[in-house]
Amino acid sequence: MPDNPGIPFSFSYPKNIMAEITAASVGKLREMTNAGLMDCKKALTEAQGDLEAAVDLLRKRGAASAAKKATREANEGVIAQHIQPGAKVGVIVEINCETDFVARNETFLAFCDDIAKKLAANPAIDLEADRTAQVGKIGENIKISRFHRLEVTGNGLVAAYIHTGAKVGVLVEVGAGKQETVANDDFKQVVRDITLQIAAAHPSVVSREQLNADVVAKEKEIAMEQVKGKPAQAVAKIVEGKLEKFYQTYCLLDQGFVKKNSEITVREHIASVSKQLGDDIVIRSFVRFQVGETPAA
Repeated sequence: MPDNPGIPFSFSYPKNIMAEITAASVGKLREMTNAGLMDCKKALTEAQGDLEAAVDLLRKRGAASAAKKATREANEGVIAQHIQPGAKVGVIVEINCETDFVARNETFLAFCDDIAKKLAANPAIDLEADRTAQVGKIGENIKISRFHRLEVTGNGLVAAYIHTGAKVGVLVEVGAGKQETVANDDFKQVVRDITLQIAAAHPSVVSREQLNADVVAKEKEIAMEQVKGKPAQAVAKIVEGKLEKFYQTYCLLDQGFVKKNSEITVREHIASVSKQLGDDIVIRSFVRFQVGETPAA
């Protein structure tokens, strides 16, 4: 602050020191986008060090082949799950440790299964005593990083899937109109297939209606920037096609159904089974955990 409070005070940083473009930030942007080093450095300079703005710049220029956030951290651990009898309540939990050796230890895995079971029964339970006891037994720091619990509303099932190695886990709630549908083997198979789909294809939401309007607007802006200079009559169609591709990547119902080699969409498969069962099958919610990822804010 100035010594004389009577004099208005203002200060602006010279442009050359507003943001320091480090090798680390360039490397992180490259990891986020797969763009070239020089393209990343230029984009960061123009964006004054703002990573998200630099990603948008690269995407608009077509220099980014992927726009996924660099959310992976070097954490070891596993994803564990527990579904209560009756499949009306389920939990998945991420529990981290220091080494992959411990992550594969039977004692540690049994501890993780027990934590998932306790969280399913009581999501407000204090697990600090369990954690510290396990730290003493294993000899490594252990974190119960996050969990998600689903409980069926009305007719339906909760199901979980833990991929081989326990680094990826999925929890999903699928509903039905009739109680008798829930006991049907075809319905149960659909639920299992959906967990596998989510694990493999990594959608963000169930349907496009759940996408944030700002996210869709940004995708449209980027698509329009990419086709700048093309004939006006072609722009709308190209942009629409790019948005459809975006939906097919991030929206579960719009994804190609992996089990059928993407020949039909998940929506079409569910509609087919619904017709066969004479009921309305609805994917109500899901969550997908991967060890070491940083959840979206």
